[in-house]
Amino acid sequence: MDTSLLKRESDFEWHVPQTGKMNVPGIIYATEELIRDMDNKVHEQMTNVAMLPGIQKASFAMPDAHWGYGFPIGGVAAFDPDEGGVVSAGGVGFDVSCGVRTLLTGLAATEIEAVKEQLADFLFRAIPAGVGSTGKLHLNQEEMDAMLTGGAQWAVEQGYGLREDLERIEEHGQMKHAKPGEVSEQAKKRQRDEVGTLGSGNHYLEVQKVLEIYDKDVASAFGLREGDAVLSIHCGSRGLGHQIGTDFLKKMVIATPGFGIQLPDRELACAPINSDLGRSYLGAMRAAINCALANREVITHLVRQAFAEILPKANLKLIYDVSHNTCKVEEHAIDGEKKRVFVHRKGATRAFGPGHVDLPEALRSIGQPVLIGGTMGTASYILVGTSVGEARSFSSSCHGAGRRMSRHQATKQWKGRELIDYLATRGILIRSPSYRGVAEEAPGAYKDVTVVVDAADQAGLSRKVAKLAPMICVKG
Repeated sequence: MDTSLLKRESDFEWHVPQTGKMNVPGIIYATEELIRDMDNKVHEQMTNVAMLPGIQKASFAMPDAHWGYGFPIGGVAAFDPDEGGVVSAGGVGFDVSCGVRTLLTGLAATEIEAVKEQLADFLFRAIPAGVGSTGKLHLNQEEMDAMLTGGAQWAVEQGYGLREDLERIEEHGQMKHAKPGEVSEQAKKRQRDEVGTLGSGNHYLEVQKVLEIYDKDVASAFGLREGDAVLSIHCGSRGLGHQIGTDFLKKMVIATPGFGIQLPDRELACAPINSDLGRSYLGAMRAAINCALANREVITHLVRQAFAEILPKANLKLIYDVSHNTCKVEEHAIDGEKKRVFVHRKGATRAFGPGHVDLPEALRSIGQPVLIGGTMGTASYILVGTSVGEARSFSSSCHGAGRRMSRHQATKQWKGRELIDYLATRGILIRSPSYRGVAEEAPGAYKDVTVVVDAADQAGLSRKVAKLAPMICVKG
């Protein structure tokens, strides 16, 4: 991105001045290196988002921001329904409630090393992955609606997962006010056999070693110790969420002019939060959030079964589960006044600071775990939410490394089989049904996650707790 388009406020904060039809300024949290690595399209999309009705404070971009559909990926924007605020399907994204959950294993990484090949094969067989992958669950209409209403709580009631998991999942495993009736039959059809599957793209299941601890007190509260093994799951609402995004973008494109909203980009198609269409989308999106929460809970159950076969001493306890493609109703201080706003986070992680009432009691005095996925050849990170971040970015942080080249470009530069062989020489075992999928997700296709995380830490959006290194990665 051309830095002359921005006003530099500090080493980690850059402003897009409010001009023309912008209702608020834009704010990017990033280093100069990351800014220069961003496409100018990020600036354009942030500016466009700032023109939407009812937007509050600023149009934000996180350190991993890159071009997306309508909103930049890594974009955050909050809207007040009492000021004509809107909800946008493009501001949530197609993979609704894509997110990360991380579990302790109760094992040292050295114990994993002794059976790594065997465990990798077991996990690959246990967790369906790849485009169109299907699992063992086949939901009828009644079961589908129950899952879309109940989320992870539904999964636990069906015998998938543990009751104590729910305390460590955002919304306690169930997004309220979901409306399965607003979800199309096509969306439900796509999901009927996909609960408990990873899918494709950047989704993964990864066994990781705790490589470094930055904050011993917080790490201890999270149950993290250097040299231990943890497991992370990154996936979302699969075909159902994608279909909901597709369905409602079409509806919003048609309806937006009727609301008197002039869009700088049709990809920003939206509806007033208080309109019938806005409420319909929110009900369907919340059902998709429940789908993602149920999906990750069922996968966790399958992972526990696989570990029990190979490492019966393992005790997989959930640290936390948080999504990064959502629109949530939250209370935030804006100009000294507490307001109830609808916060869109597209490729951005919620990062509540200490004392937030929505955090589980055991973590309330510490802050929310912020789980940041890297790539199959680089590090991932665990951070913690901060009070500073609440004030600066509606309690939002980065969500990953962020792509620096397209999937098509990646397949021209890397070959999947060669990548798998190379990573094996570094002690990282990859299991995937698709060599092309591996090439598309080559580590070199992404920004340096350490640079991204350091920027989030130094900007005060969230604070580093631990660095994780991949040992086994199951890719879609």
